[in-house]
Amino acid sequence: MEQYGRDLSGLDKLSATMALSGERSAVIKQTYMLFALSVASALAGGYIGATSETMVRLFSNWMGWILALVLLNVVPRIAIAVRHNPVLGVGALVFDGFLSGIAISPLLWIASMVAPVLIMAALMITGFVFLGVTGYVMTSGRTFSAPKGLMTGLFFAIIGVMILNGFLHIGMLGMLIAFAIGAFGVFVLVYATSSVLNTPDADSPIPGALMLFAGVFNVFVATLNILLRIMGGGRRS
Repeated sequence: MEQYGRDLSGLDKLSATMALSGERSAVIKQTYMLFALSVASALAGGYIGATSETMVRLFSNWMGWILALVLLNVVPRIAIAVRHNPVLGVGALVFDGFLSGIAISPLLWIASMVAPVLIMAALMITGFVFLGVTGYVMTSGRTFSAPKGLMTGLFFAIIGVMILNGFLHIGMLGMLIAFAIGAFGVFVLVYATSSVLNTPDADSPIPGALMLFAGVFNVFVATLNILLRIMGGGRRS
């Protein structure tokens, strides 16, 4: 059994089992709670952005893109800088999630024009991955096993793909692609979780929550882009 704090390789982070102190176990659970808060705020931001013509226009041009790029790099740094202040730290974390959702409003708007169900499909795949890994972490007690986390996440990814196919009838190729995306998301979350646990001087759950959110947000954006190509290729609104 690996102990956290040792310098783990990339492979170790996906294969190690780490014994956790009571404090470290509590911190990783707090990290996932804040991670969930970031996801919720991103959903709110995405909904507002995708239903606001002003936001869509803003982030569709180069000025809006630069603004989003700057803010999405600055706000996480602010969150880390004020991580010891519960109000400011969590507030910056929530704002980062909200801003991330608004920043992809053009992508969400295009998806809503091509096929609104694609947004739900991307949320479904990402959501099942999120629920699987989060559920494992919340029930893992004083031990974190990366292989068990991977297996749990992959199991939920399979369920998500089957349900997705039931709604969209994406076929075998579509199911394989969707599962590959889900599996990638599982690996990202487990790897990030191992990285958080392997930081011996971590004194706040906020940096870890930012890392996890960045991973799952990128998985969602990649999923939506790929589903647009599979299901909406060639269509014009």
